Amino acid sequence: MTRTSKPFIDARWTVPAVLFAIFSLSAATMRPALADGLARGTGAYSRGDYARAVRELTPAALRGNARAQARLGFMYENGFGVPQNYGAAANLYQNAAAQGDAFAQSRLGLSYDKGHGVPQNAILSYKWLDLAAAKAKKRERDYYLRLRNAVASKMTSDQIVEGQRLALIWTTGRW
Repeated sequence: MTRTSKPFIDARWTVPAVLFAIFSLSAATMRPALADGLARGTGAYSRGDYARAVRELTPAALRGNARAQARLGFMYENGFGVPQNYGAAANLYQNAAAQGDAFAQSRLGLSYDKGHGVPQNAILSYKWLDLAAAKAKKRERDYYLRLRNAVASKMTSDQIVEGQRLALIWTTGRW
């Protein structure tokens, strides 16, 4: 009795495996284009060509690029190339802040302090400014700490403790 060996292929996994391979390849080839869009958008912003900056940054922001989201949020917050929209800015900052972008965390903290696009909330303002200071380089850290301390000066000690607790929970991932 001869035995022929057949490769084991489970049909249930063939389509998902092929789709995964296609997605992986397309994602790998898309990254340089997103980086180029971010670079072109940043360059356009630096030159004051805000309409082009919005066009270049938006695709990267929609795909989850934190730097693009933070820059686009700043443009919405200040009305550069788009109508001023605090809600859109806060949403973009929230998405970028959740990925650890210190600039977005600081802007989200200021949004909570002022009630721009989000309900005014000193505790959440403190939390985001504290997180921004922890992630930032020296010069930005000092600035973010001054902002955080200015917010803290309007808070009770219990509110400060709660802001610190929320920042710690966020940092340790226990939320």
